[in-house]
Amino acid sequence: MSAVKWGIMSTARINRLFLAGAREADGVELTAVASRDRARAEEYARESGIRRAHGSYEDLLADPEVDAVYIPLPNSLHVEWSIRALQSGKHVLCEKPLSRRPEEVARAFDVAEQSGRLLMEAFMYRHHPQTRRLTELLDAGAVGRVRVIRAAFGFAADDPANVRLQTALDGGGLMDVGCYCVSAARLIAGEPERVSAEQALGGDGVDVVFAGTMRHPGDVLTHFDCGLALDSRDLLEVTGDAGSLLLEDPWHCRNPLIQLRRDVETELIEIERTNSYRLEAENFSAAIRGQTKPLLGRDDALAQAKTIEALYRAAHTTRSVSLT
Repeated sequence: MSAVKWGIMSTARINRLFLAGAREADGVELTAVASRDRARAEEYARESGIRRAHGSYEDLLADPEVDAVYIPLPNSLHVEWSIRALQSGKHVLCEKPLSRRPEEVARAFDVAEQSGRLLMEAFMYRHHPQTRRLTELLDAGAVGRVRVIRAAFGFAADDPANVRLQTALDGGGLMDVGCYCVSAARLIAGEPERVSAEQALGGDGVDVVFAGTMRHPGDVLTHFDCGLALDSRDLLEVTGDAGSLLLEDPWHCRNPLIQLRRDVETELIEIERTNSYRLEAENFSAAIRGQTKPLLGRDDALAQAKTIEALYRAAHTTRSVSLT
């Protein structure tokens, strides 16, 4: 099996998680890294065991040895560099969220199709067995009819220079961590029909605390909160008329465990520990080789952006927004 040769676009801190998973992955070869500072790229390559270093993103995209690129740039640059990479003949795994603007997502996937290349939004938790087991339990009726979804993801971002706190870079709590809550609710209950939201601003005007509600088909209701000015918390709970499923580590999946609660009884469902980033890199690499399909594609990314756009509109207007 020939390995897919990967290039890493930037030396962002988030790379450490993807690189750790990719090093464990079958059929993945970390070939090159790029920075706008060549000295930084060379230092990073030495520290990370990557063979080639480039002093610009353009040079990375011109590297004939690179088959696919991982893009962990600030949110506002995701679509631009995804498109440039696709037009350069590279497959693209772009960090979430691909964009808050549906038209940009559609344009990026149009370019992927025109270029004959693959594009995937990098929601690593979707690749973990814990997420798959959750959907299996729900499909088997473990909680009866699903009625309410509750989700949370937050932490404190204290450095004013943090890209997450900058409006020009499409920062904000919903974009950075709330997108996981939105993604999971959509996976469980389908595309929302109507959303409402409130936000508190910080940084240079981004949402540092965001709370939203979503109404899904079949009268399923989601309420979630997220932010960059909160104590660290991760949560996903699905409640039905016959029980509930609780995940206390739904996004990082470092300690995967599902609690099935019915009345006063709790069953602990243990999940194998594995690296979500490894599974993500393996899935995308196998898809590039034509052995499978990317777990996440155009429809999911477009629906995700539409929901985020509607939630921001609801927060700005303090009115509910219909998506149907």
